[in-house]
Amino acid sequence: MENDYSIIVTTTADNDSAKKIARLLVEKRLAACVQIFPMESVYRWQDKIHEENETTLFVKSRTALFDEIKAAIKEVHTYEVPEIIRIPITGGLPEYLNWIDNCT
Repeated sequence: MENDYSIIVTTTADNDSAKKIARLLVEKRLAACVQIFPMESVYRWQDKIHEENETTLFVKSRTALFDEIKAAIKEVHTYEVPEIIRIPITGGLPEYLNWIDNCT
């Protein structure tokens, strides 16, 4: 069961974009759940330092779906180079992990 599940993280410019991506992933059964958090980011882009409000998404899914999730996010994302990273879930409540299986 180890490494069968992941949290995929992405950020968007606003809450509306985040909800669009979250709904898309859940409707396509690529994610069991997507959590949305407001945040502030400080980053370098095109050799300039930026400080922006962003929205972060935590996508709970099966690792096997990562490539499909990445493609779906890229298809609708507004950023030129969106953050799309995968964090392996190395343990968890078995009932919760089974729920991810059932939803995806």
